Amino acid sequence: MTRALPRTNLHSSRLIRFFADLAMVDAVEPGNAFAEKLGLWLDFTDAITLRAAHDAPTTSTPAVPSGGPSSARMAVAAQFARVRAALADSITKSCAPNGGKTRLEMPTPQPGVPMDLAAAYAPYRRCYLAHQRDMDLSVRPLRVNVRDVLASASPPLQKLAALDAALDGILREREASLLATVPALLRKRFEHLFKTHQQTLVDAQQADNPAAWMQAGAWLACFHHELQTVLLAELDLRLQPTLGLMEALNHEITKHQ
Repeated sequence: MTRALPRTNLHSSRLIRFFADLAMVDAVEPGNAFAEKLGLWLDFTDAITLRAAHDAPTTSTPAVPSGGPSSARMAVAAQFARVRAALADSITKSCAPNGGKTRLEMPTPQPGVPMDLAAAYAPYRRCYLAHQRDMDLSVRPLRVNVRDVLASASPPLQKLAALDAALDGILREREASLLATVPALLRKRFEHLFKTHQQTLVDAQQADNPAAWMQAGAWLACFHHELQTVLLAELDLRLQPTLGLMEALNHEITKHQ
Protein backbone atom coordinates (compact mmCIF):
# COMPACT_ATOMS: atom_id res chain seq x y z
CA MET A 1 0.00 0.00 0.00
CA THR A 2 1.57 3.29 -1.04
CA ARG A 3 0.95 6.58 0.71
CA ALA A 4 -1.23 9.07 -1.15
CA LEU A 5 0.70 11.83 -2.83
CA PRO A 6 0.11 15.43 -1.76
CA ARG A 7 -1.91 17.45 -4.22
CA THR A 8 -0.15 20.00 -6.37
CA ASN A 9 -1.30 23.62 -6.18
CA LEU A 10 -0.15 26.20 -8.70
CA HIS A 11 -1.60 29.23 -6.91
CA SER A 12 -0.37 28.85 -3.33
CA SER A 13 3.31 27.93 -3.30
CA ARG A 14 4.66 27.91 0.24
CA LEU A 15 7.74 29.72 -1.01
CA ILE A 16 5.72 32.61 -2.45
CA ARG A 17 3.43 32.76 0.60
CA PHE A 18 6.41 33.06 2.96
CA PHE A 19 7.91 36.08 1.21
CA ALA A 20 4.48 37.58 0.50
CA ASP A 21 3.63 37.43 4.21
CA LEU A 22 6.80 39.43 4.89
CA ALA A 23 5.80 41.91 2.13
CA MET A 24 8.99 41.06 0.22
CA VAL A 25 7.25 39.86 -2.96
CA ASP A 26 3.79 40.29 -4.45
CA ALA A 27 1.28 37.53 -3.79
CA VAL A 28 0.14 35.48 -6.77
CA GLU A 29 -3.46 36.17 -7.73
CA PRO A 30 -5.74 33.14 -8.22
CA GLY A 31 -7.69 32.46 -11.36
CA ASN A 32 -5.92 32.91 -14.67
CA ALA A 33 -2.75 34.57 -13.28
CA PHE A 34 -0.60 31.48 -13.79
CA ALA A 35 -1.70 30.96 -17.39
CA GLU A 36 -1.29 34.67 -18.17
CA LYS A 37 2.24 34.83 -16.75
CA LEU A 38 3.21 31.59 -18.48
CA GLY A 39 2.05 33.09 -21.76
CA LEU A 40 4.37 36.07 -21.21
CA TRP A 41 7.31 33.72 -20.71
CA LEU A 42 6.83 31.85 -23.99
CA ASP A 43 7.95 33.27 -27.29
CA PHE A 44 7.07 32.18 -30.83
CA THR A 45 9.84 29.54 -30.95
CA ASP A 46 8.69 28.09 -27.63
CA ALA A 47 5.13 27.84 -28.90
CA ILE A 48 6.34 25.92 -31.96
CA THR A 49 8.30 23.54 -29.73
CA LEU A 50 5.26 22.85 -27.55
CA ARG A 51 3.00 22.42 -30.56
CA ALA A 52 5.44 19.92 -32.08
CA ALA A 53 5.52 17.94 -28.84
CA HIS A 54 1.72 17.94 -28.68
CA ASP A 55 1.26 16.90 -32.31
CA ALA A 56 3.99 14.24 -32.37
CA PRO A 57 2.52 10.78 -33.03
CA THR A 58 2.60 8.37 -30.12
CA THR A 59 4.02 4.89 -30.40
CA SER A 60 2.06 1.82 -29.48
CA THR A 61 2.42 1.15 -25.77
CA PRO A 62 0.68 -1.42 -23.57
CA ALA A 63 -2.23 -0.23 -21.53
CA VAL A 64 -1.69 0.36 -17.85
CA PRO A 65 -2.27 -3.01 -16.15
CA SER A 66 -5.62 -3.47 -14.48
CA GLY A 67 -4.33 -5.64 -11.63
CA GLY A 68 -2.89 -2.76 -9.62
CA PRO A 69 0.04 -0.37 -9.83
CA SER A 70 2.85 -1.47 -12.08
CA SER A 71 6.26 -2.27 -10.65
CA ALA A 72 7.67 0.74 -12.50
CA ARG A 73 5.14 3.05 -10.87
CA MET A 74 5.91 1.62 -7.45
CA ALA A 75 9.63 2.06 -8.12
CA VAL A 76 9.37 5.76 -8.99
CA ALA A 77 7.02 6.35 -6.04
CA ALA A 78 9.63 4.83 -3.75
CA GLN A 79 12.35 6.88 -5.44
CA PHE A 80 10.30 10.05 -4.95
CA ALA A 81 9.89 9.28 -1.25
CA ARG A 82 13.61 8.58 -0.83
CA VAL A 83 14.70 11.73 -2.65
CA ARG A 84 12.34 14.01 -0.74
CA ALA A 85 13.15 12.43 2.62
CA ALA A 86 16.91 12.67 2.04
CA LEU A 87 16.78 16.31 0.95
CA ALA A 88 14.37 17.31 3.72
CA ASP A 89 16.55 15.55 6.30
CA SER A 90 19.65 17.36 5.04
CA ILE A 91 17.85 20.71 5.25
CA THR A 92 16.48 20.07 8.74
CA LYS A 93 19.81 18.91 10.15
CA SER A 94 21.63 21.79 8.50
CA CYS A 95 19.36 24.49 9.94
CA ALA A 96 18.52 23.10 13.37
CA PRO A 97 20.88 23.68 16.31
CA ASN A 98 22.49 20.36 17.24
CA GLY A 99 20.62 18.79 14.32
CA GLY A 100 23.22 16.08 13.81
CA LYS A 101 26.14 15.59 11.48
CA THR A 102 25.69 16.95 7.97
CA ARG A 103 28.10 18.16 5.32
CA LEU A 104 26.06 21.37 4.84
CA GLU A 105 26.16 23.00 8.26
CA MET A 106 24.84 26.51 8.80
CA PRO A 107 27.37 28.79 10.51
CA THR A 108 26.93 29.76 14.16
CA PRO A 109 28.84 32.48 16.05
CA GLN A 110 32.06 31.26 17.60
CA PRO A 111 33.64 32.74 20.74
CA GLY A 112 36.12 35.51 20.00
CA VAL A 113 34.98 36.12 16.43
CA PRO A 114 34.72 39.86 15.55
CA MET A 115 31.18 41.19 15.40
CA ASP A 116 31.29 41.99 11.69
CA LEU A 117 32.31 38.42 10.87
CA ALA A 118 29.80 36.88 13.29
CA ALA A 119 26.99 38.86 11.63
CA ALA A 120 28.12 38.24 8.03
CA TYR A 121 25.53 36.84 5.65
CA ALA A 122 27.96 35.36 3.09
CA PRO A 123 28.31 31.92 4.79
CA TYR A 124 24.52 31.52 4.81
CA ARG A 125 24.35 32.37 1.13
CA ARG A 126 26.98 29.75 0.32
CA CYS A 127 25.12 27.13 2.34
CA TYR A 128 21.80 27.98 0.68
CA LEU A 129 23.35 27.72 -2.78
CA ALA A 130 24.81 24.32 -1.84
CA HIS A 131 21.35 23.09 -0.85
CA GLN A 132 19.97 24.39 -4.14
CA ARG A 133 22.62 22.42 -6.03
CA ASP A 134 21.74 19.29 -4.08
CA MET A 135 18.06 19.73 -4.90
CA ASP A 136 18.75 20.26 -8.58
CA LEU A 137 21.02 17.21 -8.82
CA SER A 138 18.41 14.98 -7.14
CA VAL A 139 15.07 16.32 -8.36
CA ARG A 140 15.90 16.61 -12.06
CA PRO A 141 16.83 12.90 -12.56
CA LEU A 142 13.74 11.95 -10.56
CA ARG A 143 11.51 13.94 -12.91
CA VAL A 144 13.17 12.31 -15.93
CA ASN A 145 12.60 8.82 -14.48
CA VAL A 146 8.93 9.52 -13.80
CA ARG A 147 8.60 10.92 -17.31
CA ASP A 148 10.08 7.70 -18.72
CA VAL A 149 7.51 5.63 -16.82
CA LEU A 150 4.69 7.74 -18.27
CA ALA A 151 6.10 7.40 -21.78
CA SER A 152 5.87 3.60 -21.55
CA ALA A 153 2.48 3.44 -19.83
CA SER A 154 -0.09 4.59 -22.42
CA PRO A 155 -0.37 6.90 -25.48
CA PRO A 156 -2.00 9.77 -23.51
CA LEU A 157 0.68 9.61 -20.84
CA GLN A 158 3.36 9.37 -23.52
CA LYS A 159 2.11 12.67 -24.95
CA LEU A 160 2.07 14.23 -21.48
CA ALA A 161 5.66 13.10 -20.94
CA ALA A 162 6.69 14.71 -24.24
CA LEU A 163 4.97 17.98 -23.32
CA ASP A 164 6.60 17.97 -19.90
CA ALA A 165 10.04 17.43 -21.46
CA ALA A 166 9.46 20.31 -23.88
CA LEU A 167 8.15 22.65 -21.18
CA ASP A 168 11.01 21.71 -18.87
CA GLY A 169 13.52 22.63 -21.53
CA ILE A 170 11.79 25.94 -22.21
CA LEU A 171 11.38 27.05 -18.58
CA ARG A 172 14.54 25.60 -17.00
CA GLU A 173 16.63 28.73 -17.46
CA ARG A 174 13.88 31.04 -16.18
CA GLU A 175 13.27 28.78 -13.18
CA ALA A 176 16.98 28.86 -12.31
CA SER A 177 17.03 32.64 -12.66
CA LEU A 178 14.04 33.10 -10.35
CA LEU A 179 15.28 30.68 -7.70
CA ALA A 180 18.65 32.44 -7.77
CA THR A 181 16.90 35.51 -6.29
CA VAL A 182 15.90 33.66 -3.11
CA PRO A 183 19.28 34.05 -1.34
CA ALA A 184 19.14 37.81 -2.04
CA LEU A 185 15.67 38.02 -0.46
CA LEU A 186 16.93 36.09 2.53
CA ARG A 187 19.81 38.53 2.88
CA LYS A 188 17.32 41.37 3.29
CA ARG A 189 15.52 39.36 5.95
CA PHE A 190 18.82 38.53 7.71
CA GLU A 191 19.84 42.19 7.81
CA HIS A 192 16.39 43.27 9.00
CA LEU A 193 16.43 40.80 11.90
CA PHE A 194 19.95 41.85 12.91
CA LYS A 195 19.12 45.58 12.81
CA THR A 196 15.98 44.97 14.87
CA HIS A 197 18.07 43.02 17.36
CA GLN A 198 20.61 45.84 17.61
CA GLN A 199 17.91 48.46 18.09
CA THR A 200 16.36 46.39 20.89
CA LEU A 201 19.75 46.32 22.65
CA VAL A 202 20.15 50.09 22.25
CA ASP A 203 16.70 50.72 23.69
CA ALA A 204 17.46 48.43 26.63
CA GLN A 205 21.01 49.82 27.00
CA GLN A 206 22.48 46.34 26.84
CA ALA A 207 25.70 45.04 25.32
CA ASP A 208 25.55 42.53 22.49
CA ASN A 209 26.59 38.92 22.99
CA PRO A 210 26.88 36.77 19.86
CA ALA A 211 26.98 33.64 22.02
CA ALA A 212 23.31 34.28 22.85
CA TRP A 213 22.14 34.73 19.24
CA MET A 214 21.13 31.09 18.90
CA GLN A 215 19.11 30.94 22.10
CA ALA A 216 15.38 30.30 21.73
CA GLY A 217 13.66 33.41 20.41
CA ALA A 218 16.90 35.21 19.56
CA TRP A 219 17.27 36.82 16.16
CA LEU A 220 19.69 34.31 14.61
CA ALA A 221 17.72 31.33 15.90
CA CYS A 222 14.65 32.85 14.23
CA PHE A 223 16.59 33.27 10.99
CA HIS A 224 17.75 29.64 11.06
CA HIS A 225 14.11 28.56 11.44
CA GLU A 226 13.00 30.81 8.57
CA LEU A 227 15.85 29.55 6.42
CA GLN A 228 14.70 25.99 7.00
CA THR A 229 11.13 26.97 6.14
CA VAL A 230 12.24 28.56 2.86
CA LEU A 231 14.44 25.61 1.86
CA LEU A 232 11.65 23.11 2.51
CA ALA A 233 9.23 25.32 0.58
CA GLU A 234 11.65 25.49 -2.35
CA LEU A 235 12.02 21.71 -2.24
CA ASP A 236 8.23 21.31 -2.51
CA LEU A 237 8.18 23.82 -5.37
CA ARG A 238 10.86 21.93 -7.28
CA LEU A 239 8.97 18.65 -6.78
CA GLN A 240 5.62 19.98 -8.01
CA PRO A 241 6.09 19.08 -11.71
CA THR A 242 7.07 15.53 -10.75
CA LEU A 243 4.07 15.29 -8.44
CA GLY A 244 1.84 16.36 -11.31
CA LEU A 245 3.22 13.59 -13.52
CA MET A 246 2.72 11.02 -10.78
CA GLU A 247 -0.84 12.18 -10.20
CA ALA A 248 -1.55 11.68 -13.91
CA LEU A 249 -0.05 8.19 -13.73
CA ASN A 250 -2.13 7.33 -10.66
CA HIS A 251 -5.26 8.57 -12.39
CA GLU A 252 -4.56 6.41 -15.45
CA ILE A 253 -3.99 3.36 -13.26
CA THR A 254 -7.23 3.98 -11.37
CA LYS A 255 -9.17 4.17 -14.64
CA HIS A 256 -8.00 0.66 -15.61
CA GLN A 257 -8.60 -1.00 -12.27
